Amino acid sequence: MTHQHDHSLEPARFLTENLEILPRGRALDVAMGRGRNAIHLAKIGFEVEGIDISSEAVHAALDRARSVGVSLKARVADLKGDYQIERGAYHVILCFNYLQRSLIPQIKEGLRVGGMVVYETFIMDQARFGKPKNPDYLLKHNELLEMFRDFRCLRYREGLVEKERAVASIIAEKE
Repeated sequence: MTHQHDHSLEPARFLTENLEILPRGRALDVAMGRGRNAIHLAKIGFEVEGIDISSEAVHAALDRARSVGVSLKARVADLKGDYQIERGAYHVILCFNYLQRSLIPQIKEGLRVGGMVVYETFIMDQARFGKPKNPDYLLKHNELLEMFRDFRCLRYREGLVEKERAVASIIAEKE
């Protein structure tokens, strides 16, 4: 990963470009990694919780949150295991670069009415650039849009967003 350093601490552009439409309050960052998006939301006043399977990533996120002076709740948990997203708890649930189709119903239930999902991950076109290649972790065309068909779609894009990065991104509101 040659360009990793650019992305590891910077929040995702799809998130920062659309902050103005998000309802303020409690946010959950699913598969948060080292917390680049979680910390950004905490900085602007969200009450943020993050979850990731990697204890190393979670500790790195908590350390960084402390060093920039923001409060972040984060826990190590396996999203494929017993972890359950709290129902009706969140104003915003975000998930970047992680696909677990079985989690989508939980994300929907975890949002309050008027809450929004911010989801971006790789589509099948990404396979020709290397990783990920496994179709289990790649969205089919229009699949993300279909997943949130019962929500009101506010932002959607799909395709090549930068060199060798093919993703689908959605922000949708639970009505």
